[in-house]
Amino acid sequence: MADGLFSMAHPWASAFGILGNIISFLVFLAPTPTFLRVYRKKSTEGFSAVPYVVALFSCMLWIFYALVKTNSSPLLTINAFGCVVEGFYILLYVVYAPRAARHRALAFFLLLDVAAFALIVSVTVLLVPQPSRAKVLGSVCLAFSMAVFVAPLSVIFVVIKTKSAEYMPFSLSFFLTLSAVAWFFYGLFTKDIYVTLPNVGGFFFGVAQMTLYFCYRKPDTSALVLPTGIHDVSTETAAQQEVELPEGTHPAVAMLTVSTLPMLAELQKMEQEISSPTPRKGYIKAF
Repeated sequence: MADGLFSMAHPWASAFGILGNIISFLVFLAPTPTFLRVYRKKSTEGFSAVPYVVALFSCMLWIFYALVKTNSSPLLTINAFGCVVEGFYILLYVVYAPRAARHRALAFFLLLDVAAFALIVSVTVLLVPQPSRAKVLGSVCLAFSMAVFVAPLSVIFVVIKTKSAEYMPFSLSFFLTLSAVAWFFYGLFTKDIYVTLPNVGGFFFGVAQMTLYFCYRKPDTSALVLPTGIHDVSTETAAQQEVELPEGTHPAVAMLTVSTLPMLAELQKMEQEISSPTPRKGYIKAF
């Protein structure tokens, strides 16, 4: 498949590679409404840039792996697109984040996406023999994918604890599960264990998330507005100070554990709402 996305010599692998590209393309674009909101409001509204930095690092790793392997066009194309999208998200975050958050995001970006990636490239190129590079780099990608499996476990625990699936959108879980299936079969037909194994976990976590959604989803009732702040303000003034909670942020990774990172930002926001000792000023919508 070095000549393009589709190869008559490997029709099934090519078909699932193209399908994985299409689904992952849509998943990568999932945070677009959130960042349009950030652009309009000129504020990041308190969410973290960490999931996007990690997603960019994952895409960079898989691009390097695809280049070393030399015959993985589907991996190369979708993760190249992912690098562009995640890079744009990070740039927009840095522009509109408060100074402290901006500095943390830049520090994490330099540490992971610049220093750590440069170290991996240097070690692979300078110390690993050519015949073993794909195997060593694939093992690094696999280890990184397994390391972030803890994220969906955290999401599941929070959903069970709060008995609410508000911050675990079904549509995203569904498409991430489809993405895991597509990339699993791509890895299976190309005999690439480093692609196959992470997406086994991605599939089971995706199914678990969808199951929890149906168990803990709440019916959409009337848009009742409840005050949450304890402030010496009049009702009319408080009504004018309504604070809309930030929309869901869904960083996505095409070739990582595909149901892992897209939930991180939602989990962070959810935990912040649960553990915050002081109620937010303003109003929130009650569902």
